[in-house]
Amino acid sequence: MNRVFLQGERVNMANIKSQKKRILTNEKAAARNKAVKTGVKTAVKKVRTAIESGDKEAAAEALVKATATIDKAKAKGVLKKNTASRKVSRLAQAVNGIGAEA
Repeated sequence: MNRVFLQGERVNMANIKSQKKRILTNEKAAARNKAVKTGVKTAVKKVRTAIESGDKEAAAEALVKATATIDKAKAKGVLKKNTASRKVSRLAQAVNGIGAEA
């Protein structure tokens, strides 16, 4: 596939009709996956912020929401199974360690 760069923009120059369709669907999927990943990052950040503030109840509540978001990303295939499990495990461990630090 030929790629032409016009003023910083990448323009795909596929010649085959099915390949032109694949380019469009790949771009849609990439945008969807990026939105899901951004949602996961935001959920994790909320948990980390609650942990840093020392509010265990808020952290536990944010953890439940983050776990749901991470599980949805795993179900959609955006995150791999072990990556999702690792993220949830580390967040839960951090939330459970709030009281022990003080």
